[in-house]
Amino acid sequence: MPVLVIGTALLGLLVGSFLNVVVHRVPRAVSLSRPASRCPACGHSIRYRHNLPVISWLLLRGRCADCAAPISVRYPAVELATAALFVAVTLRLAQVGMLTALPAFLWFVAVAISLALIDLETGRLPDAIVLPTYPVLALLLTLSAVLSSDPAALVRAAVGALASFALYYTIVWVRPDGMGFGDVKTAGLIGGMLAFVSYPVLLVGVAAGFVLGATTGLAAIASRRAGRTSRIPFGPFMFAGAMAALFVGAPLAHAYQRAFLPG
Repeated sequence: MPVLVIGTALLGLLVGSFLNVVVHRVPRAVSLSRPASRCPACGHSIRYRHNLPVISWLLLRGRCADCAAPISVRYPAVELATAALFVAVTLRLAQVGMLTALPAFLWFVAVAISLALIDLETGRLPDAIVLPTYPVLALLLTLSAVLSSDPAALVRAAVGALASFALYYTIVWVRPDGMGFGDVKTAGLIGGMLAFVSYPVLLVGVAAGFVLGATTGLAAIASRRAGRTSRIPFGPFMFAGAMAALFVGAPLAHAYQRAFLPG
């Protein structure tokens, strides 16, 4: 287990470094491989030795090696956050006996981080990331269900994806100014992943996303940082709710059932 945790931590750092590229380039429709990364201030290419996650930023003291322009702290922050979530998800899946689903959930975490950051920056959840994720997660979850001899989990995932998609589609149909269709397509991904674990986790995750979004929106209005008609990116709250449900969804659902649905 320690080897697996260390491995996922290192993988998270590397993936986090790549996600910084994704977040910057995908909204601009720029290739992820070409051209090579450059300093936006002086235009010099980033040397390979300066691409080490976190370490390079620390050694360079957060500045470009050529022109000393500041490098945003977001870069190491994304790398560390990705590594931390990779480790946390690994430990959680080991706890509930679902390590065969680890590749799917690590992929989901990486997608969640990139989409949340892009949504915060641009107010969009790009199809270029959302749509290809469906077949990838479907394949990885199918492999997990086969390896664990649990076809019911795959059925739950399909039901959860369709139910979440339908719920958000209905919301957009009733209130088209409330959220975008990108949220609808993303809801299917989240619903499938959470339902693969269990239906209670799905219910908690969906509810948590709405609660977090509504609470933040009301706080923004109260502090006059937003108005009643302001549009707040909802993707980050959807993913935050999903992550919360993965870790505490089952205990919360059971506590609710004991308190309000005895017997």
